[in-house]
Amino acid sequence: MQLLFAPVAAALARGVVSFSPSSSGLPGGNVLQSLVNGLGWWGLLAALAGIVIGAATWALGAHTNNYQHTSSGKRAVLVSAAAALVIGAAPTILNFFFAAGQRVH
Repeated sequence: MQLLFAPVAAALARGVVSFSPSSSGLPGGNVLQSLVNGLGWWGLLAALAGIVIGAATWALGAHTNNYQHTSSGKRAVLVSAAAALVIGAAPTILNFFFAAGQRVH
């Protein structure tokens, strides 16, 4: 077992290990990218529904003087808007942290 890990340990000691992600590295990269894009679309659609339903709940709660519904509607609008923000910023956030990780030596 030790013989299997000896070359890996030697490469790590010399600092020759590298990492460069590529969609062509394995078969199906384009399919996975399409799947993630589709999931992002469904997530944005759910966020849109949450904003619309939350705004309606907020409005009905305000007009009926129902504090619980007003509060729930506000929370739904804010959470849905934050979800849309995170979904939209996800590639940039991921690339930022990947680039920061690449600078660690």
